[in-house]
Amino acid sequence: MHKRYHTLNEHLREVFGEKVIKVSLDAGLSCPNRDGTLGSGGCIFCSEMGSGDFAGQRGLSIKEQFDQVRARTVKKWPRAKYIAYFQSFSATYGPVDYLEKIYREALAVEHVVGISVSTRPDCLNEGILNVLEKLNRETYLWVELGLQSAHDQTLAWMNRGHDFRCFLEGVQKLKQRNIRVCAHMIMGIPIETREDMLQTALTLAKLPIQGVKIHSLHVLRGTKLAELYVQGGLKLLSMDEYIRLVTDILEILPPEMIVHRLMGDGPLNDVIAPEWTRRKWEVLNGIDQEMERRNSQQGINCIP
Repeated sequence: MHKRYHTLNEHLREVFGEKVIKVSLDAGLSCPNRDGTLGSGGCIFCSEMGSGDFAGQRGLSIKEQFDQVRARTVKKWPRAKYIAYFQSFSATYGPVDYLEKIYREALAVEHVVGISVSTRPDCLNEGILNVLEKLNRETYLWVELGLQSAHDQTLAWMNRGHDFRCFLEGVQKLKQRNIRVCAHMIMGIPIETREDMLQTALTLAKLPIQGVKIHSLHVLRGTKLAELYVQGGLKLLSMDEYIRLVTDILEILPPEMIVHRLMGDGPLNDVIAPEWTRRKWEVLNGIDQEMERRNSQQGINCIP
C-alpha cells in the first residue's frame, strides 16, 4: 500500500528496483559515554546491547552475523537485497583501520548493496570521515546520527554527553563530504512538552539532512530510565497522543525527506512501559489511519 509519507522501503525500491532489507550487525565496539571517556553509565534509555538488541551476535564474524540475521527474513523475501546496518553502540568509535575492514567485510557479503552506520555526532574524527567519504563514492551509504532532542536541557537529562551544537557540527562534516544523514529523534521524553518535541522536528526539517528516524520513548529493563520509572513520577505518552504527534511531525517534514522509522521497539520481555509500544503494527496502522482521517501527507505544513 502506498503511504502518505516517504518511506525508506519506497526509496530503496526506487534506487535498487527491488526489495531491500536492513540487516543489523554488531561491530564489537563501545561508546565514549560508556567506556569512561565521557562517562560510564551511557544514555538514560540505552540498553546493555547499546540499542542493538536485534543485531547479530557479538563475537561472531560479520558474515556469520549477517547469515544469522538474514535467516529471520529469507523465507518472506527469498530474493531480497540487503543493507548492512552497523547498529549497536557507536559504530564509528574505534581504530580507523579496523572500522574500514569490517565495513568492507559487510559489503563483500553476497547480495549486500549498501551500508548504514549508526553513531554519535562526537564520534566523527577526520580519519573515519575519510573512510566514510571513500565508501560513499564506492557504494550506497547512510550515516545515522543520534540526536534525540534539539534541546540541550533534555540532552543533559538523558546523559547524552554532547549538546545540540555538536550535532550540528557532525551534520556539517558529513554534508561537506556529500554523505547521506539520517537523524534520530525520540518523542515522549517526560521532561519535554508537546511543543518541545515539535520544535525538535521543526529544527531537523530545516537542516541539510536526507532522512529521519522517529522513536517512541520506551522503558527497557536494566536502564537508568527504568530506575526512574520504578521510583514513579514519569509521565509517558499514550498511544493516541503518540499517533497524533507523529502525524503532526510528518506534516512539517520536507516531502522529500526519507522516513526510516516511525517508532522504536525493544525486546518484548524487556519492555516495561509504555505497554502500547509492544504493539508496533497497531501504532503504525494508527498513524496511517490518522493521516487518512486528516486527508494529510508528509510536508503539507512544511515551512520552506
